[in-house]
Amino acid sequence: MSIAALESRLDVGRRFARSHAFVLGVFTATLFLSAFLLFSVQPVFAKMVLPKLGGSPSVWAVSLCFFQAALLAGYSYAYALNRFAGPSLALPAHLAVLVIAALALPFGLPAGTSPEAGETYVWLIGVLAAGVGLPFFAVSANAPLLQAWYAKTGHPHARDPYFLYGASNLGSLLALLAYPVAFEPMLGLGTQASAWTGGFVLLAAMIAGSGLLMLRESRIATAAEPSRPSTIGSSAATARGVTWRDRTAWVLYAFVPSGLLVAFTTFITTDIASAPFLWVTPLAAFLLTFVLVFRDEPRVPVKWLLAAQPALVAAALLAMTALALNGWLLLALVHAPLFMVTMLVCHKQLYDARPDTAHLTQFYLWMSLGGVLGGVFAAIVAPQAFNGIHEYMLLLVLGLLARPGVADALRDSEMRGRAVRFTAGAALAIGLLALVMAAIPGAWTAGVVIVVLLLLAALIVADRNRPLLLLARASATVLAISLLPSSFNSGYSERSFFGVSRVSASADGSLRLLMHGTTVHGAERLSDLAVPTAVPRPLTYYYPGSPMQRGVEAARVSTGKLGGGLVVGGVGLGAGSLACAAKPGESWRFYEIDPVVVGIARDPRHFTFLSRCLPNAEIVLGDARLTVAAEPDAKFDYLLIDAFSSDAVPVHMLTREAITSFLDKVAPQGLLALHITNRYMDLVGVATATALSVQGTHVAIVSGVPETNSLETSRNKVMFVARSEAALAPVLGMEHSQRVTASDVTPWTDDYSNIIAAILRGRMR
Repeated sequence: MSIAALESRLDVGRRFARSHAFVLGVFTATLFLSAFLLFSVQPVFAKMVLPKLGGSPSVWAVSLCFFQAALLAGYSYAYALNRFAGPSLALPAHLAVLVIAALALPFGLPAGTSPEAGETYVWLIGVLAAGVGLPFFAVSANAPLLQAWYAKTGHPHARDPYFLYGASNLGSLLALLAYPVAFEPMLGLGTQASAWTGGFVLLAAMIAGSGLLMLRESRIATAAEPSRPSTIGSSAATARGVTWRDRTAWVLYAFVPSGLLVAFTTFITTDIASAPFLWVTPLAAFLLTFVLVFRDEPRVPVKWLLAAQPALVAAALLAMTALALNGWLLLALVHAPLFMVTMLVCHKQLYDARPDTAHLTQFYLWMSLGGVLGGVFAAIVAPQAFNGIHEYMLLLVLGLLARPGVADALRDSEMRGRAVRFTAGAALAIGLLALVMAAIPGAWTAGVVIVVLLLLAALIVADRNRPLLLLARASATVLAISLLPSSFNSGYSERSFFGVSRVSASADGSLRLLMHGTTVHGAERLSDLAVPTAVPRPLTYYYPGSPMQRGVEAARVSTGKLGGGLVVGGVGLGAGSLACAAKPGESWRFYEIDPVVVGIARDPRHFTFLSRCLPNAEIVLGDARLTVAAEPDAKFDYLLIDAFSSDAVPVHMLTREAITSFLDKVAPQGLLALHITNRYMDLVGVATATALSVQGTHVAIVSGVPETNSLETSRNKVMFVARSEAALAPVLGMEHSQRVTASDVTPWTDDYSNIIAAILRGRMR
C-alpha cells in the first residue's frame, strides 16, 4: 500500500472518529423528540374523549390498550422495513409514511360522533383509530427503526444500541411530567394539538437527517476498514439465533408491566379523578424504570429489588383483604413501591434477555406484543371476566415469574413437584375451609381468615429465594382471598366500563351500602328493608334536611309549584335515594351512565328507594352531558348534578360549556344544583368560578353540617345556580348558605382544566 493511500485511509478514520459524537447526538435528539411526541399525544387525545364518556377511568385504560396496539403495529412495520428493505430504500419509504400521517394533522375528535349504549369499548377504539391512529403509528415506529439505523453506522456503540431505548424514554418521561404542570394548565386542547403538529414536522426533518447520516457513515466505516469483516447490520448467520423460548420470555417480561400499568392506574384513578394528571403519573413511573435498568449497570441494585418484591407482594395482598385499607398511606407505603419494584424486575430481565443487534427490531416487536396482550387483559378482558379488581392481584403474582432463576427451577423436577404439591394441597384446604365457613357463618370466620392470610404471607417472605415455591405461596394467597370471606369479596358486586359497584353491609351490620371505589353512593337501613310498608329514610348526602333534599323544596318555592307539577331531573342515580323526595303530581327523570347502577337501584333485593317511592321512575341511560342536552330548553324546575363516581370527577361536567348547557334546560325560576363534595380537591373554587363565568348567573353554596358526620348523615356541599335573584332567594334562606359573587380561580372549559391546582388547593384547605 502506498504512503498516499495509507494517509488517505488514516484521514478517513480521523473523520470517522470526529463524526461519532455528532452522529450519536443527532440520533439521540431525534429519538428524544420522537418519544416526547409519542407520549404527549396520549393524555391530550384521551382528554378530548372525556366529554363523551363521563370521565370514567376506563377511558384511559382502553386508550392505553389502543396505544399499545398501535405501538405493536408501528414496531411490526419497523421490523418489516428493516428486514426486507435496504437502507437506501428504508429512508424514503419511512419519510413517505410520515408525509401521509401529516395529512391527518392536527388531530381531533371526528365530528358528529357519540357512543351508543352498550358499545362504549368499540366506539372508543374506533374514535382513537380515526382521530390519532395514523400519526401515532408513524411516530411509534421510530424507536426500533432509528436504533437499527444507528447500528448500521459502524460506530463503537452501534454494536449494542439498546442504550438508546433507555435514553429515549427520558423524552417520554419529560413529556408526561411536563403535561400536568405546564401544558394542561397553560394551553387549551386546540393549542396543544397545533403544537404537536409543529413538533411532528420538525421530527420528520430530523428523521430525514438521521437517515442521511446513516447512509453516509456506513460508507465511511466501510472505507475506513475495508479488510475487516463488517459488523454493520450483522446477519442472522453471524448472530446468536432467536428461539421460541426467547420470544416467550420477551412477551412475559413485557406482559406483566403493561397489564399492571393499566390495573394500577385504574386502581388509583377510580377514587380521585379521571384526568391526565393522575393518568400520567403511573405511566411516567413505568418509563422511569426503563431509564433506571435498561442498561448494563442498573441504577438500582437488583438484589434490593429481589429482596423487597416478596415482602411488598405479601403486604399488598393483606392490605386489600384482611386490613380492608387502600387509602393514601398504603398507596404510598405498599402499592406504589410494589408497582415500581415489579416494573424494575421485569424490565431488567427484559434487558438481560435482549438479542444481538441483527434481531433488534424483532425483539421490540415481541416486546410490544407482550405489552398489547397485557393491556388487553387488564383493560378489556378483566372487566368482562371479573366482578372485582382480581387482575391487579394476578399480575402481582405473575411478576414473580420474572425473577432470575425461574427457568432453571422449572427444569428441576424436584422443585416443580414441591410447588405443585403445595399448590394442590393449599387449594384443597382453602376450598374445604370456604365450604365450612359458608355452612357455619359466624364471627369466628374473620379471625380464621386473618390467620390463614398471615400464615401465607409469612411463607411468601420466607421463600423469597426459591422462585417456584414463592410463586406457589403467592398463588395460594390469591386463591384464599378469592374464596374466603373478607371485605374484598363481601356482598354483591358487578363490574362495567365505569368501574366496580358493590352492595355490602356496613361494619355494624345496620346499613346496606352501595360502594364505588371507597366512596358510599347510597345507604339504606336494613330495618327499613325488613318492613315492606315503610317508606325508606334517605341517608348519606340525602338525609332529611340535607342541601339536596332542601333544594327540591326551594325549587317548589321559587317556581310556585308547592302543590304539584314540579319537573325534576337527577343526574347520577346512585341507590335512588333522591326518589323519596318526590311528591304526587310531580315529574321526575333520572340520568345514569352506568347500566349496572340502574340494575342495582331498581332491584328491591338491594335497595327500595325506587320501588317504594317512584316505582315507575323514568331513567335515561347514557352520559348526562349528551342526554340532558337532548331535552327541550327550560324543561326542569330543579336539575341536580350528582354524577361523580367514587370521588372521581368527570371534569367535563364542571366546564363553562357544561354549566351553560344545563342552565339552558332549567326554567327561568328554576334551580341548577351541583353536588361538589370531594375529599381530595377544591371543587368549590372551580365550580363557583366556572358558574360565575356564565353571563347572568347567581350562585350560592350550601353546606350540609349534620350533628354527627356518619354514613347516615354525611357532610356535603352543594352549589346552586339560578338565572334570577328571586329564584335564588329560597336557597339563601337555608341554614349554612353563602352567596358567592367572585372567585380568583380560573374557570374550566372544554378546552382547559387544571386538576393539579384543584388538588393542591384541596390539600391546603
